[in-house]
Amino acid sequence: MRGLVTVFGGTGFVGRQVVRSLAKQGWRVRVGARNVGRGYRLRMLGDVGQIEVVQANIRDAASVDRALDGAEACVNLVGVLYETGRQGFDTLHAEAAGAIARAAAARGITRFVQMSAIGADAGSPAKYARTKAAGEAAVRAALPSAVILRPSIIFGAEDAFFNRFAGLTTFSPALPLIGGGHTRFQPVFVGDVAAAVAKVLGDPAAAGRTYELGGPTVYSFRDLLAFILRETGRSRLLVPVPWFAAKILGVIGDLQAAVPIIPPQITSDQVENLRADNVVSDGAAGLAELGIEPRAVEAIVPSYLYRYRKGGQYAATPEGAI
Repeated sequence: MRGLVTVFGGTGFVGRQVVRSLAKQGWRVRVGARNVGRGYRLRMLGDVGQIEVVQANIRDAASVDRALDGAEACVNLVGVLYETGRQGFDTLHAEAAGAIARAAAARGITRFVQMSAIGADAGSPAKYARTKAAGEAAVRAALPSAVILRPSIIFGAEDAFFNRFAGLTTFSPALPLIGGGHTRFQPVFVGDVAAAVAKVLGDPAAAGRTYELGGPTVYSFRDLLAFILRETGRSRLLVPVPWFAAKILGVIGDLQAAVPIIPPQITSDQVENLRADNVVSDGAAGLAELGIEPRAVEAIVPSYLYRYRKGGQYAATPEGAI
């Protein structure tokens, strides 16, 4: 069995898959979690005693340091899609990333993986993208050997993209095409992202590199919504929403986020993010360089969008769907 790797953010959608992948590669895994109760099922993803969950609040330097005790490697997956309460972009994406990297460096840990995002840019109008870039810079300042992973939107059974819009089809007569629906995405399967984390962590040649992770196909926003409608067997209008109107919807979403009872459909910062394509840059190292063949949206997403059809699992497969 390999040594111990500490994973921060391991109880979330991506984190659970990363923990599973690391365990399969023979690592002992320690998950540092603010809410230990959310990680009670993680221990079942590996052999007896292979995975442990400990309390670690990224705002508490002592708890972060304790979570790193004895570790040979570290993975930071902490992040949010929108701000709410004390869960702000600056705090989680920038400050926490730097603090974890500095704590790892102080313990002599050089194998470090930082989960960022395609579009991370210090000059972006979107705060999400700016703080992701700030997190990358803070990590590299503390640990030049750190590996940065930048995925496009991540899909899987519990994702926040396909499930969100498929859910909308169950009650809304229309789906919004923000900015006309021209923004391009390169969705990547969560299992492939997890495999990439395990791969770079065990490969000395990956040290200090940045990888952009995207699936095999580039889609427009309109393409993805049309796919969702086909797979759910629903007929809904696709309504173009100009940027100024989308900004108004975003402000409404900001108000929802301020009172975290119902997740917002979209925030003003997400509108800004949608102005830029979310695809792998020309010449960027990616899944191919890691020996990972990306799985397609069409091969995975139908396996969980069925539940949004009328009749759920008993519904007939929509014509044209896979």
